[in-house]
This record gives sequence, structure tokens and C-alpha cells, in this order.
Amino acid sequence: MTFLFELLAATLRNATPLVYGTVGETYAERSGVLNLAIEGTMYAGAFAGFTAAYASGSPLVGLLAAIAVGILSGALMALLTVTLGANQHVSGIGLTIGLIGVSEFANRLIFGGGELRRIEPMPPLDPLAVLGSGGEIFQQYALTYVAFLLVVPIAWWVLQRSSFGLEIRAVGENPEAADAAGVDVARTRYLALMIGGALMAVGGAFFTLAVLGSFTLDIIAGRGWVCVALVIFGRWRIGRGVIGALVFSLVYSLQFRLRILPGFGELPFELLLALPYLVVILALALSGRNVAYPGAYLKPYRRS
Repeated sequence: MTFLFELLAATLRNATPLVYGTVGETYAERSGVLNLAIEGTMYAGAFAGFTAAYASGSPLVGLLAAIAVGILSGALMALLTVTLGANQHVSGIGLTIGLIGVSEFANRLIFGGGELRRIEPMPPLDPLAVLGSGGEIFQQYALTYVAFLLVVPIAWWVLQRSSFGLEIRAVGENPEAADAAGVDVARTRYLALMIGGALMAVGGAFFTLAVLGSFTLDIIAGRGWVCVALVIFGRWRIGRGVIGALVFSLVYSLQFRLRILPGFGELPFELLLALPYLVVILALALSGRNVAYPGAYLKPYRRS
């Protein structure tokens, strides 16, 4: 039971940045824009959050800095793809490379190549410590509770029930019809990308402000690309995307624990390390057939 409780606790913890990134990418893609800048946005959010927290001594200031960087990244992606009509693949990958490069350059410029700088990270909350056994499942960071109890339900309500969500889905399916109905297509896509960028950056800042308390190179380690895959697996629905994030995180957490169990120690380390990514590939292969993409996916809109 202890093994199970620890595994579930680790699953929720490891799923947190994926949930932020997946929800943020869902906002962008439901508006018709594939935001491949997610990896760079998460990386820049992690760096900006750590730097601001290190300078101010407050993780909350770091979180606000990460959100600001995420909004700026989303606005820049919107400028390239919505206003200028640039190719979304090229814009996203170029922005990712640029954000990672700027973050690494600024890291060396500010902190140099000396010893690793650290901050006091956000402490885990322990609301059910009185329960004893099993209470460790709920020993999570505040950002984890915010992700699952606020971000996910609010995002579902916004996209499925609110008028703003209807506008996002309308411009993602048929921007010409949305424009004819009085919806400002460019404004809606800008807002969707900026909201999505803010959430992506928070997902990146989760590592530096909560889990590690430090910034290291390659801290995101491809999780942004995993979020893109999870959006497709979830078929652009918040609930399915979050379930995908939990499954990936469960396998990711399990592969670390399998190494210490009898009979699994002989397996190649690389195989266990690749296991969660193989699960994602398998899930996409099984669920990615006959997927109904948003109607205006990857298509720039020019008002005629």
C-alpha cells in the first residue's frame, strides 16, 4: 500500500506541468493555431520564474514573472501567425529555439558558470496529514492543487460553456463564419494564445519554483512536445487531455520505481527510461486515427 500511495503521489506531482502545458496548448489549438513554441515557453517560464524569485526572494514574484513571459511568448506567436500569417510550424519551432537560446544566454550572463544557484522552493501542502497512511497522496504543491482543482475545471467551463469559449471554437472551426457573425478573429486568437502561453510558462516554472528550487539546462526535457501529443490524444478536449497526462505521468513515475523491484533490475535502463514515451506513441497510434481536427487548423485567416 505504501508503494501504491507513493506512486499515486508521484503521478499527480509529475502530471502537474503536463496539465498546465496541455490545457494551454488546447486553448491555442482550439482557436486554430498550432503553438509549437510550447517547449520554449515552458523553458523561458522556468528561467524567468527562477530568476525573479532569486532576485526578490519570493516564489510568488517568480510565478508572476513566469506568467508575464508566457503572455509575451503567446503574443509574439500570435504576431507571427495571426497578424503576419507566417507558417505556424516554422514560427513555433523558431520561437522555441529563440526562447531557449535567450534563456540560456541570460542564465550565463546573470549567474555565470559557477556553482548552482538555489532558492527556497514552495513547500508541499499537507492538508490530510492527520489521516496517517495514504495521506502522502495529498502532500502536493500548491500549484498541483491549483492545476487540478481550478485550472482544469475553469478551462473546461470556458471552452465548453462560456461565450468566449464559443468564440474560440468558432474561429478554430470556421473563421469566415465567425467573422460574419461579428467575432473579431484576430483578437480571439491573440487572447487564446496569450492565455495558453501563460499556462505553459507556469508549467515550466513549476520545476524551478516548487520541485527543484534551481534552474538547470534542459530542465523541460521535451515535456512541451509531450503536451502537443496529449492534446491530439485528447482530441482537443480538456478532460481527455488531462487523463492522458495522468497516464503518461503514471508510467513515468512507475519506471523509476521498477528499477528497485526484484526482477526488473536486469532490464536495460534505457528501456525503462523510454517506457512512458513509448506509451504516448502507442496511445497516439491507437487513438489518432480518424481524428477530427479543428476546421481551420494551421490555416491563417485574411479578412476579405
